[in-house]
Amino acid sequence: MKYISTRGQAPALNFEEVLLTGLAADGGLYVPETLPTFDRAEIATMAAMDYPAVALHIIRPFVADCIPEQDLADLVRDCYREFRHEAVAPLVQLGSNEWLLELFHGPTLAFKDFSLQLLGRLLDYVLERQHRKVVILGATSGDTGSAAIEGCKRCSNIDIFILHPHQRVSDVQRRQMTTVAGDRIHNIAVQGNFDDCQAMVKASFGDRSFLPADRNLVAVNSINWARIMAQIVYYFYAAVAVGAPHREVAFSVPTGNFGDIFAGYLARQMGLPIKQLIIATNRNDVLHRIMTTHTYARGELQHTLSPSMDITVSSNFERLVFDLYQRDGTAVAELMHRFQNGDISFSDTAMAEAQRLFSSQCVSDEETCQLIYDVFEASEYLLDPHSAIGVKAARDRRCDSLTPIITLATAHPAKFPEAIEKAGVDFEPALPHHMLDLFQREERYSVHPNELAAVQAYMAVNINA
Repeated sequence: MKYISTRGQAPALNFEEVLLTGLAADGGLYVPETLPTFDRAEIATMAAMDYPAVALHIIRPFVADCIPEQDLADLVRDCYREFRHEAVAPLVQLGSNEWLLELFHGPTLAFKDFSLQLLGRLLDYVLERQHRKVVILGATSGDTGSAAIEGCKRCSNIDIFILHPHQRVSDVQRRQMTTVAGDRIHNIAVQGNFDDCQAMVKASFGDRSFLPADRNLVAVNSINWARIMAQIVYYFYAAVAVGAPHREVAFSVPTGNFGDIFAGYLARQMGLPIKQLIIATNRNDVLHRIMTTHTYARGELQHTLSPSMDITVSSNFERLVFDLYQRDGTAVAELMHRFQNGDISFSDTAMAEAQRLFSSQCVSDEETCQLIYDVFEASEYLLDPHSAIGVKAARDRRCDSLTPIITLATAHPAKFPEAIEKAGVDFEPALPHHMLDLFQREERYSVHPNELAAVQAYMAVNINA
């Protein structure tokens, strides 16, 4: 299995190399040169597997011979032992042919645990074998940071630096990051927004001169292919639970950066009978605007009740663009270069294909609150605001009532008490037992101006591994 850049000018790499690279040298994102596919009979066998077994089945072709099969199986099994539900990703029925896939039973109560628990173990395994040390740099709009820290905190060969927008994540999200002790864990609060943090990460991958000569920079954001790979798994796991491959399935995915729903797109390309993929956004609706206007345009960032989706530049959309433009790296590079200087429009042919593949909807804070209230009143099931956006889009945009529709429930409601209160629900969601003392734990983070030089200078003097 080889991986190629969406911009066509970087060397092809194997899985181990992609794991330790993040962004390609030409600024593109790595994708598999070819996708493994599964026929109906093979997909049907997954219905009898537990989650780790499905994960190993899906992941193994992407890793190929870079990690021996038994070692990979051990890593995968160990990864999902950290989850608090025996099913790992249980399904809950909300209505007729309407389901929620609960992706918040991991250590940090968000879907990103599925990829980052595995990523941490993969990195530790590869770095130990190669006798190398690396620096991890990531930006978070809320959940990636804590999941990355939790996944990598045991790794002795890693220094991890996580940037978050100062005072623009929830208290629970911040404390999940800043209360994890360790000399190699560094939380940086940037006096800007998430897009500023993400821009610093990309700039640092472009110019790594601030690092010691013997340190490589590794991404934990979904620009790292291993993140996307791990997320493909729960589409297969959920689909077979409701009848695939013998019946088609639809998914609604709350997403800002496009990584989570891109994994669903890949699952469909790999043979899973997905009838509909719905992009559900908050009022930072960059993806919905792409789908409806054919234009990729930066808007002014709006702060919402669903902060993990407060994004105006959707990094992973480039991976889809690569396919929409027939894998023409030169065309993608030209588009992305023009996007650095302003809005861009996609071709009618590309967008016709995108609209065949995806539906989309933008959901306001008011609609989010109403949906949280309505679902709780109807069933006493409490949704977090991101999942509520997914359910709202599922109900409004589903293609038919005969096809089971699964909304990805991406976070635990206890992470967003402000949204629950604004929704008028007379119920305070409790943190799980392992986090009951979260607000008593000591925080450790530093606040920095929205300046790349200041952040890189801080990193340069705080590398400990």
